[in-house]
Amino acid sequence: MCRFLIYSGHSPILLSHLITSPTHSILTQSYDSRLRLDQTRPHNGDGFGVGYYTTAAGTRRRRAGSDGGDKEAVPSRRQQQQEKKEEEEVIDLGPEPCIFTSTIPAWNCKNLERLASKTISPLVFAHVRASTEGALSDSNCHPFSRGALMWMHNGGIGGWKLGVKRKLVADVNDRWFESVGGSTDSEWAFALFMDSLERLGVDADDEVKQRDGFGHTVLRKAMLLTIERINGFRKSLPEAVRQSSDTRSLLNFAVTDGKSVVCTRYVSSKTDEAASLFFSSGTSWREQPSALKSGQRTPKIGKGEYKMERRDKGADIVLVASEPLTFERDNWVTVPTNSVLTIHNQTVLIHPILDEYYNHMPSFTRSSRFAAVQGQTIGDGMAEKKSTKAAMVRDSSVENLVGVAGGGALAVG
Repeated sequence: MCRFLIYSGHSPILLSHLITSPTHSILTQSYDSRLRLDQTRPHNGDGFGVGYYTTAAGTRRRRAGSDGGDKEAVPSRRQQQQEKKEEEEVIDLGPEPCIFTSTIPAWNCKNLERLASKTISPLVFAHVRASTEGALSDSNCHPFSRGALMWMHNGGIGGWKLGVKRKLVADVNDRWFESVGGSTDSEWAFALFMDSLERLGVDADDEVKQRDGFGHTVLRKAMLLTIERINGFRKSLPEAVRQSSDTRSLLNFAVTDGKSVVCTRYVSSKTDEAASLFFSSGTSWREQPSALKSGQRTPKIGKGEYKMERRDKGADIVLVASEPLTFERDNWVTVPTNSVLTIHNQTVLIHPILDEYYNHMPSFTRSSRFAAVQGQTIGDGMAEKKSTKAAMVRDSSVENLVGVAGGGALAVG
């Protein structure tokens, strides 16, 4: 099972504050995951990936000359005097995210540390891989992208090698079929998502929507249709196959268009828990002063004590993670099983996924056995200490969510 992390903020953040510096950063999780039980493959060392959106278009100054060419301006008094003759050239960086992947384990990649310490972004996807499908290669490292869309997955599609893959591949449009460069079930799920967008009347390659966004409602509908189709492929397998093999799916998906984010915590079972997923929101995500040693401004990797602070009722920052980045219970809320989480303008909306696997009994306790067999725990992996406040937040989240009729959402802002 993989681990992933999402940051969405009004302001850009230095990637190191997410990827390398926190006590339980996603880099630390690559070798010290608290919510994985797989003793045969205890590390998330099968590569990693970071995807992020640039904050704004770049510019460069050029001097209007008579030679018809552009000359790089040199800061000088003469240049200041002729400023009226100068103009700015906008360097269009496009809506696409920048994605850096590697098959090197995240904890052993010096370039990741260098990149994270000098890069800022308002929307970040990060992923460390423990492969279940697909060989160790760059093409199989998450996140995957097409245009402005970016996609990650933690889990696995049930019955993949028993016939589901063949059915999925045959059911997507040629455009999306040709877009798949790797061999993972996760990337094929992304192709299915784009095909689902098309079935909803939305072109994933639409240049206007690539720049302006597809809208969180459209992304959510396409995500739900993707899950519905995966379940359909599974149910269409021969009865003998379904009876002789475990074909349940763990579908913790995440997609963004650079504006909104949609995530799921899902298992194709009415009685089992899904793989872990948490979120945290507030006004600032910062390192605590006590974490800095005397005379040292930059903490060592994996040693910073961070905290999500909330100064008012609003939220400027939202973090979503397979595993919490801190051991403060009050900072994190468990996403309910079989629900979809949407981030739009730093407001978190949680909708129940009302399909055949939705359990309408608020007091029903799902089993953790299936998740454990898949190498997952469903706890929070935090230090054993009581926190009444956190328990109240989580209980009320689930109760309010389940109590909403007709697929309504619980908003957290």
